[in-house]
Amino acid sequence: MVELLRPDGAPIRILVVDDEPDLVEVLDGVLRQEGWHVATAGCGADALRAAIEFGPDAVVLDVMLPDMDGLQVMRRLRERAPELCVLFLTARDAVEDRVAGITAGGDDYVTKPFSLEEVVARLRGLLRRAGMARPGNGDRLVVADLVMDEDAREVTRAGTLVDLTPTEFELLRLLMLNPRRVLSKSRILDEVWSYDFGGQAHVVELYISYLRKKIDAGRPPLIHTVRGVGYVLKPPPP
Repeated sequence: MVELLRPDGAPIRILVVDDEPDLVEVLDGVLRQEGWHVATAGCGADALRAAIEFGPDAVVLDVMLPDMDGLQVMRRLRERAPELCVLFLTARDAVEDRVAGITAGGDDYVTKPFSLEEVVARLRGLLRRAGMARPGNGDRLVVADLVMDEDAREVTRAGTLVDLTPTEFELLRLLMLNPRRVLSKSRILDEVWSYDFGGQAHVVELYISYLRKKIDAGRPPLIHTVRGVGYVLKPPPP
């Protein structure tokens, strides 16, 4: 996966706030594997102190904390750092709880139980959309002979320009940001289309077929189907 960095080239800083030590430990390990610096807190008061000392770019914040409501913590964090990205963790699934979290200043949420892949993916999306992170290799993504220039919005395969629609470009970008990683149809829907398609996963299949015709036709295939799971972009074997 392409490493994300702060605009100044320094590692991303993530603060994880949850009163479940086992969950905090697992999240800490997974986020560090992304190359990010991580600080943790088990309550609201510790979170506020850590935010001052650590200066995070994003916070993974449990809504239910032992000493104060996570929404209250969110509001106080926003007073000091309005640009801070916040991903809520919540066991609540009622619409009003989700609305309250977003209204308080949260950027997104995941409902427990969640996959670690989902947390990482949502954080990466939040950081990119906020303009607080850039790929570690600049504005070019490279997988085998496939090259994407994000600034110029151009894609080439073996030096030949590939004409893509905006949606095809975003789908390919997601695949290239996750080389050799299998992405589920639901994750692709969430990240590329950014809203619930009502389970219409066939739209992913359709756009994958479009990409294959433009990227893989007459060449060693880069886009592969993992039956029953999703899709993966990986270089052909040597």
